[in-house]
Amino acid sequence: MTEILGPQKLGPLTPLVGEWEGDVGVDFSFHNKDGGTAETSYFERAWFKPIPIQENGNQTIEGLKYEMTAWRHGEEAMDPFHDEVGYLLWEKKTGVVLRTVVFGRGIAIQAGGHAEPRDKKIEFTATPGDANYGILQNEYLSERAELIGFQGSFTFNDDGSFSYDQTLTLKLAAMGGEQMTHTDRNTLQRVKRFHPGSQYA
Repeated sequence: MTEILGPQKLGPLTPLVGEWEGDVGVDFSFHNKDGGTAETSYFERAWFKPIPIQENGNQTIEGLKYEMTAWRHGEEAMDPFHDEVGYLLWEKKTGVVLRTVVFGRGIAIQAGGHAEPRDKKIEFTATPGDANYGILQNEYLSERAELIGFQGSFTFNDDGSFSYDQTLTLKLAAMGGEQMTHTDRNTLQRVKRFHPGSQYA
């Protein structure tokens, strides 16, 4: 049976529109209280909503605003341990995709890549000091957990779910300046589709 798809106005971002939940998240990071690295499993909620077309002179950008919030398993009724808000943007003419994200720890990242309208995987990278795809963080973190690289991807699965992987590369003062990778991954299922006209609510 041939799959029938719409015009993909949002290009490779189109499959993300809606609200999502995922219960198989795994975070690998340095735990300050324990003085070492460990894995944490988590439950996550996310939503992605279309934004109005953005025009910068001759540049036209389609996109989504989004939010992703995660709770450690067993702490779903408590404060989340991770929260991020941002935009996913796509320029049809060039195929450029952008992930502009702010983490609730005082970190801001503008990551970029390239993708075609029906790509099953989108990848983003950023490095500190890059004029276009860079990383900023607050002074406290710069002194203790300096971010030196970011890589992330969204993969659209055949069952309608999507998976993501992301890696933050850091120099940790608590480990004598040694490099480590902080990784997160999860697979989310859509729990709600947005009705046309609700995207700006």
